Amino acid sequence: MPVSPVIARLDAVFAMLETAGRNQYGEEAVSQLQHALQAATLAEAEGAPADLIAAALLHDIGHITDPEFEAAMARGEDRWHENLGADFLSGLFGANVTEPVRMHVPAKRYLCAVDPDYMAKLSPASVKSLNLQGGAFNGNDACAFIAQPHAAAAIRVRRWDDRAKDPNLATADLSHFRSYAIAALKR
Repeated sequence: MPVSPVIARLDAVFAMLETAGRNQYGEEAVSQLQHALQAATLAEAEGAPADLIAAALLHDIGHITDPEFEAAMARGEDRWHENLGADFLSGLFGANVTEPVRMHVPAKRYLCAVDPDYMAKLSPASVKSLNLQGGAFNGNDACAFIAQPHAAAAIRVRRWDDRAKDPNLATADLSHFRSYAIAALKR
């Protein structure tokens, strides 16, 4: 039976994550793939729905789709990986996946504004990127962020993202998460 074009494209995304994801995740002690698998594992462990597990798995795909990402970060430039990733995924997934991906950086800025303990828990690399991304939101920006329809989902993805940097955290392999991604596909 022939593979549908949508499944073929999803398989291409997974292949990209499998190969390019072997590169180190910025200044963190894990690879891009380990980071993605850990975020998805944390989402699955919390009983998140398939669309949020897919968003957790693919939230940083913009790092991988942008060949200049790491060099730009080293130069102190923000490449807006959250938008690159959401746009890249938009042909496959609907807003329940793409918007948490797009909003996971603003969610960090929001959490820094409203939770005094949050910033102290960020990794040094995440603090560095926060500064490139505009820092903590002011009160008005924080209120505008949380009023958006996918803000709560983005905050969940953000919290998994923050915890998905442990070089010793065991995860299932990428194929384990394929069924969640298939369930989350745009219909």
